[in-house]
Amino acid sequence: MIMHARDTAAATAAETSAVAPAGREPVPRWAVLAAHAVPLCVLPSGLWRVALVLGLAGYNEDYRWAAWERPYVIGLSVVCEGLALLTLGLVRPWGEVVPRRVPWLRGRRIPIPVVVVPAALGATLITMLCAYAALNQVFGFVEPLNDNGDSGPTGGPAAWALWAAYAPLIAWGPLVAVLTVAYRRRRRANDASAGAGPVAA
Repeated sequence: MIMHARDTAAATAAETSAVAPAGREPVPRWAVLAAHAVPLCVLPSGLWRVALVLGLAGYNEDYRWAAWERPYVIGLSVVCEGLALLTLGLVRPWGEVVPRRVPWLRGRRIPIPVVVVPAALGATLITMLCAYAALNQVFGFVEPLNDNGDSGPTGGPAAWALWAAYAPLIAWGPLVAVLTVAYRRRRRANDASAGAGPVAA
């Protein structure tokens, strides 16, 4: 999967550079690779939550789930991965111009703030949440429950699997932040050179 993602990212970078009109700054290869890395950073934690729902996480096998808890945990994984995939819009054409398949808005240039503001807010929130979670493990702001609780395993292979699954999330916010800055700089440069006129999708 990782090799496939790298090949896809490399192909996307080459394609983007090849089709960039004269005078327009292409998406740099590092940005394409970083954007494709975001979903991969989020994927392990989502898979761990699925394993938790299926009783394969290695702890709390006897925990009684409320009716809403399993759908919530699965839904959380789907939403997180979906948000991570939106990062690709910072390096793909559909993040700059509305695709042709969208009625009424097709071919319209997307205003820079419409993309940059949500991306910047998301990067900030994600970074703060992940930083708090990491610092909580070090300083114990919130006292963890024991092995019979529902906050997570406190030791053993299950705990190592949990930390390994969630550790990549630390890179999520910073990657989005860097890509957002690069997107804004590239869009401003390209819009200035093109006069910010209508663009075909």
